[in-house]
Amino acid sequence: QVHLVESGGGLVQAGGSLRLSCVASARTASRYAMGWFCQAPGKEREFLAACGWSAGSAYYSNSVEGRFTISRDNAKNTVYLQMNSLKPEDTAVYYCGAGTAVAGDAEMYDYWGQGTQVTVSS
Repeated sequence: QVHLVESGGGLVQAGGSLRLSCVASARTASRYAMGWFCQAPGKEREFLAACGWSAGSAYYSNSVEGRFTISRDNAKNTVYLQMNSLKPEDTAVYYCGAGTAVAGDAEMYDYWGQGTQVTVSS
C-alpha cells in the first residue's frame, strides 16, 4: 500500500510558475513509477508527465513538454512537478499516481493522492 500526498498548488498568474510535490508513505515507494495527471471539471484525467525510479527516464505529454519538468528524490520519497509558463487552461486539480510502469494511461497507476488545486488567472 502506498499513500500519496500532493502539495504546492495555488493561484498563480498566467506566465508564472509553481512546483508541486508528492510525498509517498511507503519505504518501497522508490520502486514505483510515478506520474502526474490533471483533471479539469467535466473532463477526464489527463496525463502530464511520468518517470521511473530514475527521473532520467521521464516521459511527457506533448501539451507540457518544455514547460513542465518531473523529478524525484528517492531519499525523501518525493516526486516533483515544476511547472513554468503556466496558462489559464492549465487550471485543474493535479494528482500524482504510483504504478509499476512509466505510462500515460491512468489505468496503469495503482495508487493516487487526493489532488491539489492549481488555478491560473489570465
